[in-house]
Amino acid sequence: MSEPAAGWGLGVLREVAQALNRDMPPEGNLLAVATILDHHLPTARVTIWRRRAVGPALHPVSSGGESVPLTPVDTLPPPAAGTLRIPILRAGHRLGALDLLAPGDLGAAHREVAEGVGELLGPFLDAALLSEDLADELATRAREVREQRQFTNLIIDSLPVGLYVVDRDYQIQVWNRKRETGTQGLQRHQVLGRRIFDVLTSQPADTLRAELDAVLDHGELNQEEIDVTRGGEARVYRLTRVPMRLDGDEVSHVITIGEDVTEQRETQRRIMQSEKLAAVGQLAAGVMHEINNPLATIGACVAAIDARVGSSAGAEVSEYLEIIEREVERCTGIVDQLLDFSRAQPRVGRAEPVALHQLLGQTLFLLKHHARFKRLTVEQDLADELPAVVVDGERIIQAFMAIMLNAADAMERGGTLRIRTGWTPGRQDELFTEFADSGSGIPPEEMSKIFEPFFTTKPPGRGTGLGLTITFGIIEEQGGRITVESEPGRGTSFRVCLPVQRPESAP
Repeated sequence: MSEPAAGWGLGVLREVAQALNRDMPPEGNLLAVATILDHHLPTARVTIWRRRAVGPALHPVSSGGESVPLTPVDTLPPPAAGTLRIPILRAGHRLGALDLLAPGDLGAAHREVAEGVGELLGPFLDAALLSEDLADELATRAREVREQRQFTNLIIDSLPVGLYVVDRDYQIQVWNRKRETGTQGLQRHQVLGRRIFDVLTSQPADTLRAELDAVLDHGELNQEEIDVTRGGEARVYRLTRVPMRLDGDEVSHVITIGEDVTEQRETQRRIMQSEKLAAVGQLAAGVMHEINNPLATIGACVAAIDARVGSSAGAEVSEYLEIIEREVERCTGIVDQLLDFSRAQPRVGRAEPVALHQLLGQTLFLLKHHARFKRLTVEQDLADELPAVVVDGERIIQAFMAIMLNAADAMERGGTLRIRTGWTPGRQDELFTEFADSGSGIPPEEMSKIFEPFFTTKPPGRGTGLGLTITFGIIEEQGGRITVESEPGRGTSFRVCLPVQRPESAP
């Protein structure tokens, strides 16, 4: 091949420079350069090897295209026969190589152009490598940011509290999964970017704005508890508003956390009731002797009257004296039981076999002169041939009396009290006594509280709220059970189940 004309090499280098300056991926630029060299030089194939940002392999770009498949290599093999290899360097670092496969020897002018192309490829490959490094770093950083954001969102969504964040324009920026299942049940795609006043419509917008502004302006955390009715059930939520600062000292966002504290408040209420019980114990210990003394005086007076009147008194007077004496003894026992109730380990009376119907008869005898009980109609459906129950009879009479007086209070204008006894269904070791009144019934929301100390629906002065609590304790200490069913407007039914024989006395 004859020597090229003057200025030929400069034109080739100009074409190469223009190809490297095109806006395309590096492989496209390198393929254009290989094609230019293959066109202007007496070669069979031009191959450009280059390193990439990821991995140590050298990647080839060849003018032979897909007809000459080449694969990346970790180390360049020795050049094949007839191949001129020109290293591509930048600041002393080898970035690749330019291989020219020629069927014959290349002239000096051709070699000079090829070496000039190698000089142009050095800065290009260095810039491409740097660009890929930056792109890879950006991709890595973006992935890390995305993963960190996903992790943070997962933490926020896993919190057992409702959480949302608003900016200074009152627009919602965060809305966690607990909020999605909250009272409004709005999905985050429905609320993100909207003003909080357009979403939380249950609270007046001016009130909500003032609460948010207090945090935005003063940067102070605040808390409040609100009562909410959800699904017909009253719940208590604690709202905590936390100031958030992105840059500088100015508050940029407000984080609002809503926590259901209904159970916590209930626990606090129970603790207060326990403290009241402790106070009752101290009171009972202090006044027991003061009450027992006048009771003892009344008992002595009854005995004196009975001795003086003797057989000359009529049957009605004798019955009244008997009732007074028995009730004095009962009052003394109740004072002792109140003190017993406040102790950590109450004393349990002696359990003996006693006929269930006998206990009911004694209770009704004591109540027949009671003003509240006189307005009731008592119906009895007592099973025949029941065995004796093994209990402390006096304690059970006290429990039965409390239940029946409670029924009388529920039927202020009169009504029917039905008393039924029998074997507990499905049990061979228990007898039941059922007291069913036709009173006003118990609202469903109060059913779980009726056995709690000091809980009462009666007006002030009509009850202490201890009657059913003590009753529950008595039945439980006797090895029995008490259950209640009620329907508002149709009455209440208490069922007391007592053991025929205590487990510890079984053969």
